[in-house]
Amino acid sequence: MKKNLEGSVKDLQHRLDEAESLVLKGGKKQLQKLEARVRELEGELESEQRRAADAVKDVRKYERRMKELTYQNEEDKKTVVRLQDLVNKLQLKVKAYKRLNEEAEEQAGAHLAKLRKVQHELEEARERADIAESQISKLRTKSREFGKSLVKQEQTKLN
Repeated sequence: MKKNLEGSVKDLQHRLDEAESLVLKGGKKQLQKLEARVRELEGELESEQRRAADAVKDVRKYERRMKELTYQNEEDKKTVVRLQDLVNKLQLKVKAYKRLNEEAEEQAGAHLAKLRKVQHELEEARERADIAESQISKLRTKSREFGKSLVKQEQTKLN
C-alpha cells in the first residue's frame, strides 16, 4: 500500500507538475497576449495623442484665421461706410452741378433770346438807316436839282 500510495503520490506529483507547467505555459501565452495587446493599445494611444495634438494645432490655426477674417470683415465694413459717405457726397455734388448746369442753360437761353432780339432790332435799324440814307440821297439829288433850277431862274431873271 505504501508503494501504491507512493506511486499515487508520484503520479499526482507528476500530474501536478504537468498542470503547473500547463498553467505556466498558458499564463505565459496569456501574458504574451496581454503584453501584445498593451503594446497595440500604447500604439493606438500614441496615434490618438498625435491626432489630438494635430487637431489642437488645426483649431488654433482656424481660430487665428477666423480672427483675421473677422478683422478683415470689420475693416471692409468701415471701408464700405466710408465709400458710402463718399458716394453720398458725390451725389450731392452731382445734383448741385446739375442744378448749376440747368441754371446756366436757362441763362444761356435767355441771353440767346436777347441776342436774337437785339440782332433783329439791329437788322431793323440798319434797314431804317438804309431807307433814311436812300431818302437823304434822293433829297440831296432833288435839292441840287432844285438849287440848279433856282440858279437858272435867277440867272434868267438877271439876264
